[in-house]
Amino acid sequence: MEGVIRTLSLTLILTSFVVVEVRSLRRALLAYMVQALVMVAIIACFASYHPALWVWAATALLTKFALVSWMLARALGTDDRECPPLVGPLTSGLIVTALAAGSYALIHHNAGFLATTPLAQQEPFRTNIAVSLTLLFVGLYAITTRRDAIKVVLGVCLMENGAHLSLVSLAATLRETVLIGVTTDVVVAVFLLLTLVRGIERRLGSRDTSRLVTLRG
Repeated sequence: MEGVIRTLSLTLILTSFVVVEVRSLRRALLAYMVQALVMVAIIACFASYHPALWVWAATALLTKFALVSWMLARALGTDDRECPPLVGPLTSGLIVTALAAGSYALIHHNAGFLATTPLAQQEPFRTNIAVSLTLLFVGLYAITTRRDAIKVVLGVCLMENGAHLSLVSLAATLRETVLIGVTTDVVVAVFLLLTLVRGIERRLGSRDTSRLVTLRG
């Protein structure tokens, strides 16, 4: 099971790269949906040892995969084109690759320092800590460099998956973990963000966040 969890965890980095870098928003959404299923699978793997986590796995399937994906697909409508990002495709791809590889290597090597628990020195927990923080960095990169509001929302979702991976890895035995995992799901935040996105699109005729400055005054 350890090898399965590590493989699934590393898959999260690959899907994050696709979410951020692919220019087709529908393909980016598809990559997020794959990542959501991978997160559900990871939670389910831990649930095989800690049955209480099956509740979280079920709600994650409903919220991460079903509801959030449906809301994003609905917000997309027929417009599949991403607004041009602040960083060009080649440069951005190199930055994300370097960011992900560098973050993973550094955090994996120093996991025990970042998470002062004996679990952090063991696998698959060590890998999961490195992946979780890498997802946080990649998500933050998407938020700061993408001008398309849909990509910004996807960046928030990547960061949430990173936080939940860390939670299920280091606190799987705590009864509060299921409650925290369920209640901190970003489905409500995504709903509010996408409502704002639709308002921006109606007002400006675009999801380009850089055009929000035209609303001043």
